[in-house]
Order: sequence, then structure tokens, then C-alpha cells
Amino acid sequence: MAETLLFNALRQAIDEEMARDETVFVMGEDVGHYGGSYKVTKDLAKKYGDLRVLDTPIAENSFTGMAVGAAMTGLRPIIEGMNMGFLLLAFNQISNNAGMLRYTSGGNFTIPMVIRGPGGVGRQLGAEHSQRLEAYFQAVPGLKIVACSTPYNAKGLLKAAIRDENPVLFFEHVLLYNLKENLPDGEYVLPLDKAELVREGKDVTILTYSRMRHHCTQAIKTLEKQGIDPELIDLISLKPIDMETIAKSVKKTHRVIIVEECMKTAGIAAEVMSLINEQLFDELDAPVLRLSSQDIPTPYNGTLERLTIIQPDNIVEAVQNMLALNV
Repeated sequence: MAETLLFNALRQAIDEEMARDETVFVMGEDVGHYGGSYKVTKDLAKKYGDLRVLDTPIAENSFTGMAVGAAMTGLRPIIEGMNMGFLLLAFNQISNNAGMLRYTSGGNFTIPMVIRGPGGVGRQLGAEHSQRLEAYFQAVPGLKIVACSTPYNAKGLLKAAIRDENPVLFFEHVLLYNLKENLPDGEYVLPLDKAELVREGKDVTILTYSRMRHHCTQAIKTLEKQGIDPELIDLISLKPIDMETIAKSVKKTHRVIIVEECMKTAGIAAEVMSLINEQLFDELDAPVLRLSSQDIPTPYNGTLERLTIIQPDNIVEAVQNMLALNV
């Protein structure tokens, strides 16, 4: 076991897959000699050369379209968005091309590509650099959407995403890159479509993903002192949603709170709420509650920025209120 930072866990995953499969290559802005905006691709250009670690112009729609074409011909591109918000410029290529070509070609093409990079609300990065794109792409057919949250799952999930035959949007949170964790020495690959049971409990199910996993963990420490026993599930797979794991938990606790950094309107929590109400309504002892970011552009001001997203004390209060209503 070796202690590893999350950005190095991602770099290890890419390095191992590039060494394993010569069709895997990286492309994006500053991914080569600069080593990536958060050093995820550091030194890979020296090791594999400029033809497998391609520095591109600042033209997201162009190089994303090129990656789709490369995937159609048998290569496995990994696109890094310097900031995931920039990939809105490639929305057409990701949705109409990457997401749909396997279907519209009658299965004649597969699109094995990964689109990854930093996103989420950082610390005073401003509105355009604080995007949470998971909700933007949730409705696009043909895409898989994954959000890593720890160094361990970041490495195992990215390796799985690179090997998958479908386009995978792989979301990394800008504030988790320096998170540390001991990783196994041997190779491991994690399933892309499974949630993780982080903590077992009996009183309430808390569903979350990405950075909010750590806010929930912090909140649970306070709740434990009050004799409250929450169950915590990291969704990880945002498309498809792992309803099997969720159902097992809801049938035990009968109460659900969803915590997300995504915006409230049409966010990931909205989709999960709908699925729970459709499939598990009779198991609920209280309405499903969602704790989401406010529907406003993220302020640059640090104090205002903090107020737009859910904090651990908000989670504690929500759990207390839910259980108080159902004593």
C-alpha cells in the first residue's frame, strides 16, 4: 500500500492503460509538456511521445470531434478538458456524435473514449469555472457518467472507463485533487455502474457523490454523537443510476436525503428522486429530501460562494428535522 494523491492516482491509471494498450492516447490543452492543468498527465509526454500525448489548440469542439473520429477507427482517446466548463463548446460533438454514433450507425461503430477533467465549485474560481456539467449531459442517450470521489475509486474507475466501449464522461472535483489515500500495490479495476456503500446505518439513507461525499462524512461525525445512525451511499455512477443499491438501503431505512453540489432544478437529485418515487414509493416513511446548490451562477466572493452550496451543518439539520418528523 502506498499513500497517493488523487491526481497521481488518475495519472497512474492513464499511465498503466497507455502501457497496456497502445491504442490509448491523451489529447487536450496543455496535457503534454506542461503536464495538465492539475498535473494529471505530468511526464506522460516524455514517456510516450507527442503522438500519444497531444497538445491541442484552444478549440474544444475541434479536438473533441477529432477524438470521436479516432475512436470510430479503433483508437481509445482520453480528452482532458482544462476545465470541464470549457467542454460546453463541444456539446454537439459529445451529444450528437459521441453519444449517438453507435446507435445511428446501426452498431457499426463503437466510441470508446473518455472525457475527463476538473469541475465543480472550487474556491473563488468564478461562475464560468465552477460548472457542474453532470446535469447538462444527463439526458443525452449513449453516454455513461461517472464521478470519482477518492484516490482509490478515481484510479479504478478511470481504468474501467478507458477500457469501456462507450463514451464516458468522467468528472473529477477540482478540490479533491490533493486528497490522500493508501492504494493497493496491484492492479484493480472498479465497475462503472455501481454505487458504493460508504457507511452502513439504519435511520436514514444519505445519497451523494463527488466532493459532497466528504461533506456528508463530516456531518455524520456530528450525527453519530447525537445517537443518529445514517447510511451513506456514494452514487459514483450518475448514468446509469444504481437503483439496486439504493433500493436495498431504502427498504432498510425508509427515509432518503440526497446531497449534491449540482443545481436544484433538473439536477442529479431530481432524477434520483423521480426514480425512488416511481420504484420505491411504498417503502418511504417521509418525502425524499434533496439538498442542492442554489440556481444561480456561482459568485466569485468567497462568502457568497460558500452560501450557494450545501455545507455539513445543512446536512446535520436536514437529518435532524427528518427524524424529528418521524419519531
